[in-house]
Amino acid sequence: MRVRKEKLAALRQLGVEPYGGRFERTHSTQEIIHNFESLEGREVALAGRLMAVREHGKATFADLHDQSGRIQLYVRLDRVGETAYRIFTQLLDLGDILGVRGTVFRTRRGEISVEVGDFTLLCKSLRPLPEKWHGLKDVDLRYRQRYLDLIVNPEVRQVFFTRAKVLKAIRTFLDGRGFWEVETPTMHAIAGGAAARPFITHHNALDLDLYLRIALELHLKRLLVGGMEKVYEMGRIFRNEGISTKHNPEFTMLELYQAYADYHDMMDLLEEMVAFVAEEALGTTKVEYQGEVLDLAPPWPRITMLEAVKKYTGIDFAPLSQDEARKAAEGLGLELEPGLSRGKIINEVFEATVEPHLIQPIFILDYPVDISPLAKKREDNPEFTYRFEAFIAGRELANAFSELNDPLDQRERFEAQLRERAAGNEEAHMMDEDFLRALEYGMPPAGGLGMGVDRLVMILTDSPSIRDVILFPTMRPREDWDSQK
Repeated sequence: MRVRKEKLAALRQLGVEPYGGRFERTHSTQEIIHNFESLEGREVALAGRLMAVREHGKATFADLHDQSGRIQLYVRLDRVGETAYRIFTQLLDLGDILGVRGTVFRTRRGEISVEVGDFTLLCKSLRPLPEKWHGLKDVDLRYRQRYLDLIVNPEVRQVFFTRAKVLKAIRTFLDGRGFWEVETPTMHAIAGGAAARPFITHHNALDLDLYLRIALELHLKRLLVGGMEKVYEMGRIFRNEGISTKHNPEFTMLELYQAYADYHDMMDLLEEMVAFVAEEALGTTKVEYQGEVLDLAPPWPRITMLEAVKKYTGIDFAPLSQDEARKAAEGLGLELEPGLSRGKIINEVFEATVEPHLIQPIFILDYPVDISPLAKKREDNPEFTYRFEAFIAGRELANAFSELNDPLDQRERFEAQLRERAAGNEEAHMMDEDFLRALEYGMPPAGGLGMGVDRLVMILTDSPSIRDVILFPTMRPREDWDSQK
């Protein structure tokens, strides 16, 4: 850095401003390469970051990178002049950002290049790139310095370009089916809509504690009450939970609600949407994820939770009492907390013995009522609900219900959740009197769906960790790192 600052001073002594302004480009690097036949011999203007320099006496080759890719530059002393050539070879560094004007040609070795006529220094880089810039493998460093990751690992940019295509395709799909995109509050007086521990913030003027939202659900359902029959939101969600390859404390969730529909409609909608998004983002519904080829094309298999547990454990939990279910689960090697209900025991068995096998897309139907406080009960078996979760690659992608619209039943469910909170479950629902008031005015029967956008992007980009698809994931502070100047 000391040497680079000395070069900065030398440039200014020569009258060169190292932090330039606007530069008008005519082409990107890849536009030049893809349109070589029509551009050969013509002058172009391009800009990017200097990433390699190879001196050969009175001529120098260099690599210029922009968002689209790289192209070779050819700089000759007799064309740019002595002063400019000295600046290029002695006062520029890898990482500097240049504007270049020159002529398109092909070298004797066949590489499409630009012979530089003149160049402008647009930004002097004071901090050196890693010595082997093309091999930055320190995962922790990549996540902390995403800007550096994007510079030195160009393939990472493609992940986030794909993510942008995914977001656009989701909106295109839903807009085309008559849904309206809406925005609801990020700060809530009551944390609800999911079983999760919230982040707490404070509003000074109102002297009021507020919660960052853990779900979009309850406000979107209020819109159904208000007569908006098809609504969706893609928004940031905040959950005060652990960090893993599958979890980041803030993440992007899609939630949508459709009046006069049920969870069967949500299954149809989800599988069609995922297939559409894959086609739009990748051009195919068959994707490779961590060595497995996944076929995202509908229809996806549908099986109940009880059937799935029986398939993978050989045990039929349907006729078992709470005590019998606990003994069966412990016989499978599970350690259960005391006092778990029968439904929660079945869910524990499902998560431990079934989820790892759910590689190809599949719907798991009919979850126990005691872990589904916002879903409508089945008429034929009120211990279970009209709820499904969609799984791909061994992890949950989406969660959906036939929505509960009985305000008296909903109040009873909330009261049961309050008892759980009093017993120490910090993730149990709070009582939301305004939401109950809305239901008492009447909410049409509806299907609702929540999908983890980050997890879908993981699948479509073959990314093993959620941090790979979030530009700036949450990281634990490091004293040795954050104190550096």
